[in-house]
Amino acid sequence: MADLTTPTLSTAPNSASATPGRGKTVINDAVVAKIAGIAAREVSGVHALGGGAARALGAIRDALNTSDVSQGIKVEVGETQVAADVTVVAEYPVALQDVAERVRSAVIRAIEDLIGMEVTEVNVNITDVHLPTDDKDEKSEARVQ
Repeated sequence: MADLTTPTLSTAPNSASATPGRGKTVINDAVVAKIAGIAAREVSGVHALGGGAARALGAIRDALNTSDVSQGIKVEVGETQVAADVTVVAEYPVALQDVAERVRSAVIRAIEDLIGMEVTEVNVNITDVHLPTDDKDEKSEARVQ
């Protein structure tokens, strides 16, 4: 992730902006991560977000109807800038560089348009490729019904 120690950026837990005499707006880091996660999930060719352990925990959350749309997303939010890391499982047979670039563009667009903050970088880490046969294997694993 980028060095976020420049004077214009802090690693505060919330982003705040103020209009003189009109009050202050605070945007929590979790909100930024959630928006980035939603944007990344909408990209064609993305099967899931997060590494193996995060996806296993996500499956438990889904079973309990408490899914986490920020799974696989890590953000560093300053006063005016954001840097993000996105962990992706891609669909097979998509071009991985294309998926990564579309994820990067979608996350940047969502953060800049919805939150109004500058995005300094979006690192995309593709950790796995989902094969269509993986879905069939999951269904056939249940030996007892």
